[in-house]
Amino acid sequence: MAFVDELKVHIRAGNGGDGVVRWLHEKGKEFMGPAGGNGGKGGDVYVVGVSDLSKLAHYRHKKEFAAMRGDDGQSRSMHGKDGDDLIIEVPIGTLVTNLDNEKAFDITTLGEPVLILKGGRGGLGNEHFKASTNVAPQEFTLGREGEEADFLIELQLTASASFIGLPNAGKSSLLNALTRAEAKVGDYQFTTLEPNLGALYEFVLADIPGLIAGAADGKGLGIKFLRHIKRTKVLFHCISLENEDVVATYNIIRNELEAFDAEVAKKDEYIIFTKTDMVTPEVMEERIASLKQVHNGEFFKVTVYDDVSIKELSEGILKLLRNK
Repeated sequence: MAFVDELKVHIRAGNGGDGVVRWLHEKGKEFMGPAGGNGGKGGDVYVVGVSDLSKLAHYRHKKEFAAMRGDDGQSRSMHGKDGDDLIIEVPIGTLVTNLDNEKAFDITTLGEPVLILKGGRGGLGNEHFKASTNVAPQEFTLGREGEEADFLIELQLTASASFIGLPNAGKSSLLNALTRAEAKVGDYQFTTLEPNLGALYEFVLADIPGLIAGAADGKGLGIKFLRHIKRTKVLFHCISLENEDVVATYNIIRNELEAFDAEVAKKDEYIIFTKTDMVTPEVMEERIASLKQVHNGEFFKVTVYDDVSIKELSEGILKLLRNK
């Protein structure tokens, strides 16, 4: 199933049921008066957060959502049944924006319904209008229409940390080694076509698809995934030691972050040098030393083929995130 992280849809709450004109008659008795019930309320629309990151893909062919209409009133003063509410499930971290009034709903709590549209009120039956001066009312009212609007539904991942970097920097392999995620890996660019998540104890780590020069302008996988970094607290910038010029490699990603969003570029960033098994120790130290000239923050070095280096990286990431 294709990954979907943005939808534009039209959503309607339910209309209220109509009130009715009815009369109470019993066999062998005189006319006993009005008995038309009120209409039921239309269903409300709620959005609720779930843990399924691919949930929006289930709606990729759906353009409209609608809650149920309330039933009309009935005889013998019986009210119509309220319409069923509509509950739309979205991944945690989704922003749901009403495009008609620009009101936004940030879905950040698992399982907590958030009301986005109210159903219409039910109409009044003729019994409601009974009075000493109006013993046989003919009046009734129609149900009110439910609220409706166009909505933009955008997934914005919520993670403790994100792995960023050029394609084929080893991010997916690293996520798999640290968290037992099952992200697809391969020896070619753009193996990762959608974000992957994994849990390292209490922390959620995200593998963001590889960025290239011009990503902020839509090149490669572009802004589609750059925006998922917005809610990440910490960035782990993965740089493969296969790159002869690690400074240029570093600057490509930094330039894209700054072009996309200045606040994203200010996030705490730590370097992970990957694929240490692909170069000699001397070359590794030379390349690491060159990057230290432009980035003086903390860094890690790792290969997924060495359990010791994975353990050291895991412990380092945990210590860093827990301190924050």
